[in-house]
Amino acid sequence: MNTKERVIVAMSGGVDSSVAAYLLKEQGYDVIGVTMRLWSDDVEGASRHNRACCSVEDVFDAKRVSQKLDMPHYVLNMEQEFRKHVIEYFIREYKNGRTPHPCIACNDKIKFAFFLQRALSLEADWIATGHYVRRCVAPDGGIELHKAVDASKDQTYVLYGLGQDELSRSLFPIGELPKQDVRRIAHELELPVADKPDSQEICFVPSGDYRAFLSEHMALTPGPILDVDGKHVGSHMGTAGYTVGQRKGLPPSSTGRRMYVIDIDTAENTIVIGPEDHLLASELHAAQATFIDGVAPRGVPIRVSAKVRYKSPEAPTLLIPDKDGDGFTLEFDYPQRAVTPGQAVVLYDGGRMLGGGVIERSVAAGEPHDSPLAAQAV
Repeated sequence: MNTKERVIVAMSGGVDSSVAAYLLKEQGYDVIGVTMRLWSDDVEGASRHNRACCSVEDVFDAKRVSQKLDMPHYVLNMEQEFRKHVIEYFIREYKNGRTPHPCIACNDKIKFAFFLQRALSLEADWIATGHYVRRCVAPDGGIELHKAVDASKDQTYVLYGLGQDELSRSLFPIGELPKQDVRRIAHELELPVADKPDSQEICFVPSGDYRAFLSEHMALTPGPILDVDGKHVGSHMGTAGYTVGQRKGLPPSSTGRRMYVIDIDTAENTIVIGPEDHLLASELHAAQATFIDGVAPRGVPIRVSAKVRYKSPEAPTLLIPDKDGDGFTLEFDYPQRAVTPGQAVVLYDGGRMLGGGVIERSVAAGEPHDSPLAAQAV
């Protein structure tokens, strides 16, 4: 490796990106740490691991690590981009009765788009992050993204939107390490973040209450809660406070069965609830498809496995690409629970992540595909 190659590490102030920076220095790169200032609100009393993304504390931690590792550190203000491409997207999706995934939006639009552009303007050869994924070079020279060695920490799901342009400039130094080894290295180096807790998923909601966050940024209109037979069983304070598969905060069932959110109808301002078996879907349709190799399968169905949520297990399925290549249909070998519009569905071939798309609708298990329910989101 040319020792003059410069890599800019996105330092969140956490242990993963800190160890990533150290490993790159050990490999001989010219390493510069950059912390992105994304969200400046701070909530008094929020716990250390649940404060705003890239808070003052996080910036300070990243700077202390950089000093310890004897490398430059800078702060990059990207609040405007973050608000437009992550916060506004988050609010808009809930307003439309969908469930967003802000971490994916942040990775696609901020870390591997705007941040990469800024890094290249600083004459960087690479950017690097503390994601638990493995970057592999295929025999044909293309870049592949594989699952991390530590399966419990694998983050390929949130990076499904990356393509060859981004991956050709990106490094993921900790993808080959178990989390416990990352902590061990941090302790051996006496890094000040060695025991710092991992950040939470919705990093810009310091209180952890996304419903309260939404109520501050949009009007919530009360409306009826219906059961699957159309019977009025309760009232809600706004559809944005609900997501498909949710159980908490629903009216009790007269039959004693646990009830879940089955559908969200923003046009009618209604929430539909029902027993768990109504959450099962036999297939889904996804739009905005992207594939790591930049080539969408056309016309010919292929066998893959798919994750319909970040924490869900992979499910064997048949992928049927749309003719225009913009989306695809998945026909599952066995029904999947809580397939949710707005969430990502990510595709795998063994340990290799292929790409994914955004869930638009699903077909209820047991329903014929040409029935009226086939066009409804479960």
